[in-house]
Amino acid sequence: MSAASSSGASPSTGLVVVGDALLDIDLVGRAGRLMPDAPAPVLDDLREHPRPGGAALAAALAAADGHDVTLVASVADDPAGERLAALVAAAGVRLVRIPYAGATAVKRRVRASGQSLLRLDEGGSGTVGEPPREALDAIAGAAAVLVSDYGRGVTGQPAVRAALERLPARVPTVWDPHPRGAAPVAGVRLATPNRDEAGRLCSAARGTGAGLTGLAAVSAQAAALVGEWRAQAVCVTLGSGGALLSRGESSPSVVPAPAVTAVDTCGAGDRFASAALVALASGAVTLEAVQQAVTSAAAFVADGGAAGLAADGLAADGDATEAAAHGPDAVARVRAAGGTVVATGGCFDLLHAGHVATLQAARALGDCLVVCLNSDESVRRLKGPGRPLVPQADRARVLAALGCVDDVVVFEEDTPQEALRRIRPQVWAKGGDYAGAELPEAALLREWGGQAVVLPYLEGRSTTSLVSTALARA
Repeated sequence: MSAASSSGASPSTGLVVVGDALLDIDLVGRAGRLMPDAPAPVLDDLREHPRPGGAALAAALAAADGHDVTLVASVADDPAGERLAALVAAAGVRLVRIPYAGATAVKRRVRASGQSLLRLDEGGSGTVGEPPREALDAIAGAAAVLVSDYGRGVTGQPAVRAALERLPARVPTVWDPHPRGAAPVAGVRLATPNRDEAGRLCSAARGTGAGLTGLAAVSAQAAALVGEWRAQAVCVTLGSGGALLSRGESSPSVVPAPAVTAVDTCGAGDRFASAALVALASGAVTLEAVQQAVTSAAAFVADGGAAGLAADGLAADGDATEAAAHGPDAVARVRAAGGTVVATGGCFDLLHAGHVATLQAARALGDCLVVCLNSDESVRRLKGPGRPLVPQADRARVLAALGCVDDVVVFEEDTPQEALRRIRPQVWAKGGDYAGAELPEAALLREWGGQAVVLPYLEGRSTTSLVSTALARA
């Protein structure tokens, strides 16, 4: 195959991802016993799940968001490289190959029960060749560029770097750096190291952040990198702690991450960087882009991370409300681990202390709480034309922010019967205003061996009384 995928193609006017592409393969099996001669698991029914990795994953995720994406990356002319190229094409990404003298980098993770047991790496030690004209034209014609550096030489290739140096003055440029890679070119809109990378990249030998801990140390490191790289901003990703955005100031911005259950965070950095690129390309200011990136990365890991990507493509994660509405995903994770799924439901219009007490009590009954939430139309039919006071997207977001709530499912019907048939919880819990009465959903729960229960209700709290009090004081 030639170095370029289609040498006669016109330059890209969409998003361009430049960097080191890898082939990621998950070897997934069932661990049910130990080896007789060593304290190590035996995996049965081993299956292989390949996917694009590195810069190729970032490009695929941006394409899954619905954008025209070109990947400019070093890909070797070997079987692993051809397999990677096919995966990139299947993800809807146009690939422009830079020659690579060496073996394609392949990362194999051996996994069972949602956990990685071992990683086997091979390849990746080689030399990046001269980029074809098509690669330089794609960079020059981009509407926005993400540089995804995995330390394998693309960002240090002279012609590629010269093309990248001309970008920041014209188009949004995001740079996801690597300690073994080249420093970002001057003027990038946003550089996105993680916490560990920031500590290794910010000239630690000069004592940046010495004697500081926590956010104070991260803030000092980020500010140092802004100056060292002459970047417009540096965003240090903090995992479950969200992200810290610095423009070199002493009081940086911190964007908290939504609380999610995540076992595998592989690919979170690529999701963050690609989401930031998409946001900046759409006209968002830097802080807005970071907020969107934090939300997207959280939803990505909540859905299983890179291991959760469908074999036949990559699905966009959507916004925080949509991510929270994926109740069956949380149910599947808990049920696979042998846990207890609990569900409750209601309108939750003007969330109050009574609601919170019931939700906390329901969550204590099991390992996962799914809230079945009446849609706006459903609330109007039940409560009248003046309700709800709070639209369903906001009600779902507030509920999802509670530590006791794992997922939210919005239903359109008058009752949650169909939602419950999909979720099939072991427990259905409702507040104490049903005490002494048969819950309407009890018979349905018995169909699959579930149990409906009534929880104590915090007296004197209701949305109706809140509205009446507010009107009386108006």
